Amino acid sequence: MTETPRNTAGGSSPVRIVLADDQTLVRAAFAMLIASAQDMTVVGEAATGREAVALARSTRADLVVMDIRMPDLDGIEATRQIAAEEDLAGVKVLVLTTYDTDEHVVEALRAGASGFLVKDTRPAELLDAIRTVAAGEALLSPGPTARLIARVLRAPAPDVPGTPYPEALAALSARERQVLALVGRGLNNTEIAEALALSPLTAKTHVSRIMGKLSVRDRAQLVIVAYESALITPGAP
Repeated sequence: MTETPRNTAGGSSPVRIVLADDQTLVRAAFAMLIASAQDMTVVGEAATGREAVALARSTRADLVVMDIRMPDLDGIEATRQIAAEEDLAGVKVLVLTTYDTDEHVVEALRAGASGFLVKDTRPAELLDAIRTVAAGEALLSPGPTARLIARVLRAPAPDVPGTPYPEALAALSARERQVLALVGRGLNNTEIAEALALSPLTAKTHVSRIMGKLSVRDRAQLVIVAYESALITPGAP
């Protein structure tokens, strides 16, 4: 487990990143890539999930790039512990997986990850993903996401026949359910605004209110809710 001092260079503070992967060469490659970007810095490297959780605490990291498969404590449980700890509420987790068919990705999203990417993502896309997640947006690899959710998530039947939405969505207005469905389809705030003839600020406000009402921490969690609540179903247009 390694820790790097806080970068206090001039300008706005860089995104502080912990790299969690059991392969030293992978961590070294990611660290070199991140070092090439002026708006982010590596503050720690972890070879196990338990080390990742400890470094998230000790370094005051903004984001953990987390491999799913690690010894001691896997990436899913490490993500769950980070998401559950009140002092780490501001820490985002970006999960990396070797295969885009890894069914554990959905479990990681349920555990609190803000997004996932496959490891063969191009370097520029990884840097963009870090910026996206650090800014509070969800990031789901566009190619595998639909296949993954369609295969893993199974929309439950409503508790009461004829009830179109489960109890969890009862607090949402009709407009908020529309917005949630579009979030579930992967649209960002600008795209939601265009689809519903709203301003981007109004769309953002709707998303924030939905997150508050459903007690979820980010948009990735909203995607899971949208599918598991049967608001939208896998494969539907």
